[in-house]
Amino acid sequence: MKVLPTSLLDELAAKAVASPRLRMNHNVHESPADMLQRYFIVAARDSYFRPHRHATRSETALVLRGRLDVVTFDSVGAIVARHAMGDGAPSFGYEMPPGIWHTLVVHSATAAFFEIKEGPYDPATVVEHAPWAPAEGDSAARAYLERLRAAEV
Repeated sequence: MKVLPTSLLDELAAKAVASPRLRMNHNVHESPADMLQRYFIVAARDSYFRPHRHATRSETALVLRGRLDVVTFDSVGAIVARHAMGDGAPSFGYEMPPGIWHTLVVHSATAAFFEIKEGPYDPATVVEHAPWAPAEGDSAARAYLERLRAAEV
């Protein structure tokens, strides 16, 4: 049995704010070969999740702390929907079907969520990044994130 103490989220938050990507994860699954991939992820407010999609696999996430928006896009990058999740929001989680372009925009100092994806993990096929969005680390990524933070559907 694995016991998951509340302090795990505190530790991940401290590591997230100190990491270059401003997020940190803790794998619950044993191996990339596991058929069910389970992660606790804590992201700081300025963490940039490049819009992406999963071609053949769904993604489920439950927000445990903080507040974030799940933003979905059409094939050319126009925002289709925005859903508030977490503290004070009407929803606490989502299930994203395969093939939907999406990103997360964190609004609180940090947000913690539990994510579940089908495995096995294959870095070559697990995610397709949106060609119309800046890459992580690109000088345009911060400005793009700020536009997303305020953008309307």
